[in-house]
Amino acid sequence: MRLFYPALLILALLATQSVAQVTPKTVHFMSDDGKTRLTGYLWLPRGGGQHPAVVMMHGRHGAYSSLAHGVYNATTLTKRHKMWGEFWAERGYVALHVDGFGPRGYPAGFEKGSYEDRPEELNEVAIRPLDAYGAVRYLHTRSDVVADRIGLQGWSNGASATLSSMARDTPGTQNPAPESGFRAALAFYPGCGLQDRYKKAYRTYAPILLVIGSDDEEVSPKICQQLDETGRRDGDRIEFVLYPGATHDFDDPGKKRQSVAANRKATADSMRRAEAFFARYLKQ
Repeated sequence: MRLFYPALLILALLATQSVAQVTPKTVHFMSDDGKTRLTGYLWLPRGGGQHPAVVMMHGRHGAYSSLAHGVYNATTLTKRHKMWGEFWAERGYVALHVDGFGPRGYPAGFEKGSYEDRPEELNEVAIRPLDAYGAVRYLHTRSDVVADRIGLQGWSNGASATLSSMARDTPGTQNPAPESGFRAALAFYPGCGLQDRYKKAYRTYAPILLVIGSDDEEVSPKICQQLDETGRRDGDRIEFVLYPGATHDFDDPGKKRQSVAANRKATADSMRRAEAFFARYLKQ
């Protein structure tokens, strides 16, 4: 575990926010559940040739802004998802954000405290990993993607799906491997209980960077630390970073979250770490 309280590192965030906003391309592809036609939003880097790619998985709130007012498309994605999509494209990645809730009839997502009421078809441990691998299959069909250089990034519920996706025994996928699946993954403030599926053993097939705030009001940093320790005991490559004072959704660029100094610091540092982490595993 790393406790990190950096000096004010905001260059990464400012650089991303200075990029002119670009509406991503809308694409469709099948989930590996075999029945759900997913919607994806695609940001493309400048220049031709092939590029590594990042699959992005939203949290419980869904892919869209709370101000969408019933319009759910590329123009109403949350500020955070737009920020990260542009962040990766500016750094030479094809970025694909997966809407796993809208195609199943829940585009507005779910409120805090609604976990027990969510339908099983949105299960982050057993079902959403199938969406992540459906995104991989889609990216494999694109001539502008290096097929064996794909990373996975998730937030909150999507980060829990990310952790489950990276397990060697992830549900619904046999023998996942870096060459055919994900080379590395970023998990931002996940719920690490994972329905107790990995309580005794958590073995990943590729490296994971897990970041979370000590003051997270929705999920337990302690349980994430325990998962990290379980993974390390089993010899896995998990990098765990705990940000003192940072809350849930610390990288949300809105005023509410960024008015907290610890969140600003965590945002800047996590973006720096994320860039270096994927560069190490997806570009080398």
